[in-house]
Amino acid sequence: MSTIQSLSLPAHSPMRHRDFLFGVATASFQIEGDAGSRLPCIWDTFCATPGKIADGSNGLTACNHVQHWYDDVALIEQLGVGGYRLSIAWGRVMNRDGSVNDAGMAFYIRLLDELNRRGIKPFVTLYHWDLPQYLEDAGGWLNRDTCYAFKDYARAVAEHLGDRVHAYATLNEPFCSSFLGYEAGIHAPGHASRAKGRTAAHHLLLAHGLAMKELRAVLPNTKAGIVLNFTPAYPLTASSADANAAKLANQYFNLWYLQPLMTGQYPAIIDALKADERPPVQAGDMDIIQAPLDYLGVNYYTRAMYQAGGDLGFEEVRVPGVPRTDIGWEIRPQAFTELLVDLHQQFRLPPIYITENGAAQDDVPVDGKVHDAMRLDYLQQHLLAVHDAITQGVDVKGYFAWSLMDNFEWAEGYSKRFGIVYVDYQTQQRIPKSSAMAYRGLLGEIKAQGAN
Repeated sequence: MSTIQSLSLPAHSPMRHRDFLFGVATASFQIEGDAGSRLPCIWDTFCATPGKIADGSNGLTACNHVQHWYDDVALIEQLGVGGYRLSIAWGRVMNRDGSVNDAGMAFYIRLLDELNRRGIKPFVTLYHWDLPQYLEDAGGWLNRDTCYAFKDYARAVAEHLGDRVHAYATLNEPFCSSFLGYEAGIHAPGHASRAKGRTAAHHLLLAHGLAMKELRAVLPNTKAGIVLNFTPAYPLTASSADANAAKLANQYFNLWYLQPLMTGQYPAIIDALKADERPPVQAGDMDIIQAPLDYLGVNYYTRAMYQAGGDLGFEEVRVPGVPRTDIGWEIRPQAFTELLVDLHQQFRLPPIYITENGAAQDDVPVDGKVHDAMRLDYLQQHLLAVHDAITQGVDVKGYFAWSLMDNFEWAEGYSKRFGIVYVDYQTQQRIPKSSAMAYRGLLGEIKAQGAN
């Protein structure tokens, strides 16, 4: 791994154009804290369940962003970014009876107004995994009624936040909500059933489509889309069996969430599922899910390797001897380029924003500074990977680094740090890392270039 000190892009890269948006991203449960002023969510319950969170922590305080939001916005401005991606905590803005929590909504209005005052475009995600617990108690994403509760929530947010928001996303990574939360059981709410995972996935996509209709009705001139994560599937060997395994895994983990949006159909691997494992599709559902998108958010971190095996024809294999981040994910920027090009060639996609990309590193302050050499190198390689995809015809409009700051990293608790800004969780001090300095330097250079 090199020890670069700065970030760079080719002199004539399309990413240097003034219309290309660079940003940073966060999520409500991971940073906000102030849990007493919102309804409990499924992650509160999951955190309180022994053995579910690696370090036994919770999100009750996190980065205390609700208290420090103004200083955090100032920090975002200092980075020189043009966009900030955040999520709304459903249980902070809506009461159990479906009425609006005015105090919670006012928090986001103040936040958005300050971002706009400073010239930072807000990208708002309506659902980043923190389902109110009372909805989970009624079945959560296994209950079709939750789709309609989400529709009502989306309309309320659109009516109150309005065009303060540059772009709305309905969902963040429905794969994680459904597969990790309802099928594998390693995320909240912790169910472990293929039937439940596929049901949750369908209801999430249906909720997305219903919410898109509300966003269109209330804010016809504001961008609306969805954010999906992709972990490209590669065969372990050159054998046809492993090639087929990678194809099946790609359908199950990646295309399951994109193909219905683009074509109104689930991938062919649905035919390999038992009857009681297939999603409960009702008449008209796929038309709702297929609502046109203004943009697609793409989150990328790593790839996965597969060999033939398992009851669906694929088994993931962890390969040795490759560079990995602190969370154990392989560093493979070429797969990022190949993913974007493959999606571009396979589907008629709307414009793309890279809504998350980043790396976990075991950061430790030394003399009040944090030098995150691996993350710096990761960001450099992946910025170039996006550049390469654009030069091959992919319509990428922006790039958001994950994450603005260290935060509650879901089942890993506070043991993994993804931020370009270091957070001391005891004092809540924020320390920009070398990666933040380099990101700011690159954006400053691009801005200066545009001014000449």
